[in-house]
Amino acid sequence: MPEPRTAATAVNPVLAEVVRSGFVEGRHRGGVVLLAADGSVELAVGDVTSPVFPRSSNKPMQAAGMLRAGLDLAGQRLALAAASHSGEPFHRDLVRAMLDEHGLRPDHLRCPPALPLDQEEQEAYLAAGGRRDRVAMNCSGKHTAMLAAAARRDWPLETYLDPDHPLQRLIRTVVEETAGEPVTAVGTDGCGAPLMAISLTGLARAYRAFVLAAPGTPQRRVADAMRAHPEYVAGTRRHDTWLMREIPGALSKVGAEAVQALALPDGRALALKVDDGAVRAVGPVLSRALRLLGVTEPVVDRIGRTPVLGGGLEVGEVRAVF
Repeated sequence: MPEPRTAATAVNPVLAEVVRSGFVEGRHRGGVVLLAADGSVELAVGDVTSPVFPRSSNKPMQAAGMLRAGLDLAGQRLALAAASHSGEPFHRDLVRAMLDEHGLRPDHLRCPPALPLDQEEQEAYLAAGGRRDRVAMNCSGKHTAMLAAAARRDWPLETYLDPDHPLQRLIRTVVEETAGEPVTAVGTDGCGAPLMAISLTGLARAYRAFVLAAPGTPQRRVADAMRAHPEYVAGTRRHDTWLMREIPGALSKVGAEAVQALALPDGRALALKVDDGAVRAVGPVLSRALRLLGVTEPVVDRIGRTPVLGGGLEVGEVRAVF
C-alpha cells in the first residue's frame, strides 16, 4: 500500500496547553495565519503554506459556487446552504421546506443519516423518538442546495457528489479564485461531498475575498446571508453564531478537525488548524488570534474560556501559548 500524502512535513509549534491542577498534561500543535487589512501576512505561526483540508470552512465557497450555477437563494436559505447546522427544529424544518420548494425528497440527499450535531438538541431529539436521519445531519442544508443547483441546470442529481460533476467543478473554480491558489488535493468530506485542499493562507484570503466582494456578487451574497442569519449557519449554542452576532461584520465558519476561518469587514482575516483535530483547543487559539488582530469585543474572552474539570469542578484550563 502506498504511503498516504501528508499536509506538511515540518513539526508545527505548540499553540495550546492543557493545564490540570497546575500541571501541563497535554499540548496541541498547529498553524495560525493572520492577514492585515491590505491582505499581507501580519503573523504566521507554524506551517501556513502547505495544503490542509479546511473541511466545513470551505462551505462559503461551495455556496457561492451554487449561486454561480444559477441557484436563487437568499436570507436564511442561503445561510443554511453554507451551514454546519446543529440539527435544531428550525434547521430541520427549513431543510424540509427547501426540499419541497425544489421538487426534491429527503431520499435524494446523499449525506449520511445522523443525529443532531448539538449535544443538547441530540438528547431532546432522541427523547422525542428521533432516529438517525439525513435531514438531521449537519450538512443537509448544503446537500439540499447542491441538489437544487444541479436541478436548476438539468445536471444529474444522482452524481452531484462526483468531483467531476459540473457543479463540483464550478465550486473548485470558486475555491481557487478566492483562495488565490490551486487546489492541490481532492478528498471526500464526512458528509460525502468533495473536499478541496488549500493552505491556511489561502483559506484566510478566501474569507477576506468574501467580505470585500462587491454587493450582489455570489461571494458577497453568501457573506451577507451568513452574517445576517448566523443561527442558521451554526445554532443557538455555537461560537460561530456568537462571533457573527457580537463582532460587527465578522464572517466566521468552523471546520471539522479543528479548523477555523474568520474575516472582518475591513479585510483583516485569519485561519487556523490544530494538528491533532482537538476541538477543545480551537476556542483558546481563536481567541488569542482575534486579540492579535485587535478585536476586543467581550465574546472573544467568552469563546476562549475552556475549563478543565476534575470531579465536576474546574481544576485547570486549555490556554493558548503563542
